[in-house]
Amino acid sequence: MEQLKAILVDDELSSLQNLKQKLIEFCPDVKVIAEAQQPEEALLLIRHHKPDVIFLDIEMPRMSGFRMLDELGSYDFDIIFTTAYNHYAVEAIRISAFDYLTKPIAIKDLQNAVERLAKERTSSTREKLDILRQSLSESKSQEDKIAVPTGEGLEFIIIKNIIHIESSSNYSKLFLSDGKTMLVTKLLKDFEDMLAPYRFYRVHNSHLINLNYIKKYIRGEGGQVVLQTGETIDVARRKKDEFLKLIAG
Repeated sequence: MEQLKAILVDDELSSLQNLKQKLIEFCPDVKVIAEAQQPEEALLLIRHHKPDVIFLDIEMPRMSGFRMLDELGSYDFDIIFTTAYNHYAVEAIRISAFDYLTKPIAIKDLQNAVERLAKERTSSTREKLDILRQSLSESKSQEDKIAVPTGEGLEFIIIKNIIHIESSSNYSKLFLSDGKTMLVTKLLKDFEDMLAPYRFYRVHNSHLINLNYIKKYIRGEGGQVVLQTGETIDVARRKKDEFLKLIAG
């Protein structure tokens, strides 16, 4: 396989050198063609070299990684973000289906990200960035979209169209308002973290529901939720009190 041409962008020299060394030693499918500590320099290098992927630090002085991408304008490459642990943007990055690596970058995480990139080269960077910006905005709306991986690539789904999500081993099954279902390679936990700000709640180990689709609640040890589609879903006993507070609020 032809090597992926990569440009590394990070204002910290030690982080830049560390990432480059790990790519050289442990990721033979990637060839580092340029590095930049300044966003302005990175813009010139990206336009000149036309890389397959950039490893981009989110927080840089004077110009963030996100603003740098705005300055760039067009996108013919993939992006893997690098970030400090617990950065505010991590949830937004997950929703938009970009890969991200937390510093200090673990070799296995780096190899997994490169492997996913090699398998799933995508031309949807522009759409993913639109979702990322949406998710970073202060206002959360069910009109926002989420990017989900499918066998063919990525599908962009309006959040309000997701009725509920069911765990299926290492997959998740999405039930949509048009009657369609989708089996995607994400854990239910991933969706729980991503969709919590959009009024989704995990009522059971196997079920995450959109609270906007609740028709009624049936009392019981844990109780049951009846959705507008007519489907009945059990509420775990340990989730009952928190769930009732949510729907009563």
